[in-house]
Amino acid sequence: MSKPSIPLVAVTSDVRSFDNYTWHATPEQYLAAAIEGAGVIPLLVPSFGAAIDLDSVLATVDGVLVTGSKSNVHPSLYGKEPTTAHEPFDPARDATSLPLIRRAIELGVPLLAICRGIQELNVALGGTLATEIQELAERIDHRAPDTSQLAERFALRHPVLVKPGSCLAEIMETDTVQVNSAHRQAIDAPAPSLEIEALAEDGTIEAVSVKDAKGFVLGVQWHPEIWVKSDSPSRKVFTAFGDAVRAHRAARLSLAAAE
Repeated sequence: MSKPSIPLVAVTSDVRSFDNYTWHATPEQYLAAAIEGAGVIPLLVPSFGAAIDLDSVLATVDGVLVTGSKSNVHPSLYGKEPTTAHEPFDPARDATSLPLIRRAIELGVPLLAICRGIQELNVALGGTLATEIQELAERIDHRAPDTSQLAERFALRHPVLVKPGSCLAEIMETDTVQVNSAHRQAIDAPAPSLEIEALAEDGTIEAVSVKDAKGFVLGVQWHPEIWVKSDSPSRKVFTAFGDAVRAHRAARLSLAAAE
């Protein structure tokens, strides 16, 4: 009997320039969490915008992981004028990841969006973002501590309140989760099709799903990929994503076998 193959998951990539090369890359933590937490094989999708045939990508993989990044979604994509406070930008990623998000949702391909990913998810579906949220009234400082130590930078720092009866509540099996925080932008106006799944105590939107989605869609503002080995809530996010990916694959293979 042949061994069941491991599902493939498309992963977004940032465009970076160094050593006289242009690189399409993503931090290792996301890739390791996909392998160890979700039980899938991550494949990077280069950020070439319209040159990428998304239907071909999504016909090959059984999930999409939209990663965090130092860069921010360009404000012109949600109707605001860009300022230095919105920088840095990665227009090639925007041109690839936003259409990828929309198409994955249309086709019912499971999608997990983290940090920049939840912001891309919101913009892709028609929402807006706020920048420098630590300057807004009654908001806490969601930026990471100024340290190069990963454990300190991504330490679990504040609770998020999970909406009862939500997708996230089913995953977490609790109404409060302790999370890390490393962002200065956040969802402002949620897209009409988004369902708010969790809030920080200061009202910052920390998790969303998509209303009436054909498949699993979850966006989180924090970084579960960092502690997937040691923190139960972090692992539960990736386990739920991996389970959805395997279910999607099984349904796809069953349909193909019946044709």
